[in-house]
Amino acid sequence: MAFAFSGFGQVIPRVSYAEFEKLYQQKNYDSIVQIDKAQFDDLPNPSLANLYSIYAKAFEKLNQEDKALDYYKTAKDIYFNENNLEQVAQINSSIYDLLSSQQGLEIDKSFYLNEIKQYAEETNSKKWLMRYYNHKGVDFYKKDESDSAKTYFFKGKALAVELDSIQSMYRFNINIGSLYNVDYKKNDSAIVYFKEALRLYDLDKTENKRENELFALYNNIGNAYRDLKKYDEALNFYRKAELMDLEDFNRKSKRILFSNMDANFYYKGDWENAYDYLYKYDSINQLINQKEQNSNIANIEEKYNNEKLRADNLEIEAKRIQNRNIAYGLGGSIFLGGIILVLGFSNFKRRQKLVKQQQEINTQKLVNQLKEQELKSIDALVEGQEKERLRIANDLHDDLGSLMATIKLHFGSLQNPKTSAELYQKTNSLLEEAYQKIRSIAHAKNAGVLAKQGLSIALKNMAAKASTNHQLQINVYDFDFNQRLENSVELTLFRILQELMTNAIKHGQASEIDIHLTSHENHINIMVEDNGVGFNPSQVTKNNPGMGLSSIDKRVALLDGKLVIESEKNKGTTIIINLPL
Repeated sequence: MAFAFSGFGQVIPRVSYAEFEKLYQQKNYDSIVQIDKAQFDDLPNPSLANLYSIYAKAFEKLNQEDKALDYYKTAKDIYFNENNLEQVAQINSSIYDLLSSQQGLEIDKSFYLNEIKQYAEETNSKKWLMRYYNHKGVDFYKKDESDSAKTYFFKGKALAVELDSIQSMYRFNINIGSLYNVDYKKNDSAIVYFKEALRLYDLDKTENKRENELFALYNNIGNAYRDLKKYDEALNFYRKAELMDLEDFNRKSKRILFSNMDANFYYKGDWENAYDYLYKYDSINQLINQKEQNSNIANIEEKYNNEKLRADNLEIEAKRIQNRNIAYGLGGSIFLGGIILVLGFSNFKRRQKLVKQQQEINTQKLVNQLKEQELKSIDALVEGQEKERLRIANDLHDDLGSLMATIKLHFGSLQNPKTSAELYQKTNSLLEEAYQKIRSIAHAKNAGVLAKQGLSIALKNMAAKASTNHQLQINVYDFDFNQRLENSVELTLFRILQELMTNAIKHGQASEIDIHLTSHENHINIMVEDNGVGFNPSQVTKNNPGMGLSSIDKRVALLDGKLVIESEKNKGTTIIINLPL
């Protein structure tokens, strides 16, 4: 390895690209960040992008996230110009993790999530869709939207099971356990998920296992036991985490751990150790200098956003000049071909009109089919209610009526002072029997909703009938959604979802609609996603009469629920309904 000397007397190592990569494999991050990147300017772009990624990872492992972000951005630009979109998605994921790890950083990270989702959809990649679900769940978790976070975590976990990805399964178990521990305050349930994650981690025999995840597991299990006031059990797992020397986010992770251990000793009444770990926390907090890092990260984000805006403007201007020159050059040709265009235009318009009419007919057929399904469901409900009324009337007349008549005769005999204790006991038994029959009639009142199928099955039947091979595919997924609701609630939700599907077909021009039903202990979470043209929620509000969002919002509000709309032009629409049971 040769060395060159700078004009300031600083020794700058000169290394080959292969030696540079070897330094990273040897985890020699301090040496990497001291190497002058200018000596690699003549590298081809694919190698140069990988080199900048290595710089970024090295700075990140040294807890210098602001410098890491700068290198990640440069690597991403090179990969994008090389059309290596897999690596672009990978860097988007790394940047999202980096920004999420910064406490007190107020930066919108949705741009990176949207690009990951777009890549997953364009490549039909379940692996990247699973990663998007994980990031999206974390995003909702940090916003304290627990039910939405849980829905995305369970969707991601289902994909992890489908892909047989042990690493992803234990990561989702960690996230779900954290959600139960922190937001739902169900520490015992949280420990179950954490222990399952620990079991899966031990089963994972791959070489690229991340020690940070094992560290997080020990720390989270410690927190769960601490909340259960089992301080010694908590300390056992905290100690395991403390002994680990992490590659990624070492200082940040240890800072969180020391804060938790300080609290554990404080609640236990061990003031000496509590003070000791508070001192460790303060010491490592000063080394991180989070405030300065966040300021630098915000400046880097602003710089790259401004540069992208300038680049877009330059590209627009260049295209404008190019189009002007082309227009001058082709002006004569356009004039000579004008007659041909006029003759062909009428034929084109006629064909275009026929295509549009056919599309409108197909769309109307689908809408009518959904309406027909709703009417059938309503008819089934009315028929079920009539049968239920008739059954109850027969039960009252044939069974309960004769029983009450017998009880009346017994009561008449009870007026006689010489009535035996046996008659009294028999009368009491008949009263108990009548009471139980009334209870059984009351408990059977929910048997006739939506043709006795329930919301989930009714939706799946409607989806199967409305789906077509090439034009529309509707999928219904349920997660622990097995309880029955009140008649009016199930029918209202069915109508809401039917209208949302109609909107997705008629206004969103969607070809695929996914409905997710998730049951929590006290809430129901419903998510409707489509791949349609989308819209700007700030311009198309709930008061827009064309889409009926105002009516849907009112019906959700009547059920004490909350409606959330997420949509973007040409990127589909997601509508979330959170409903208390």
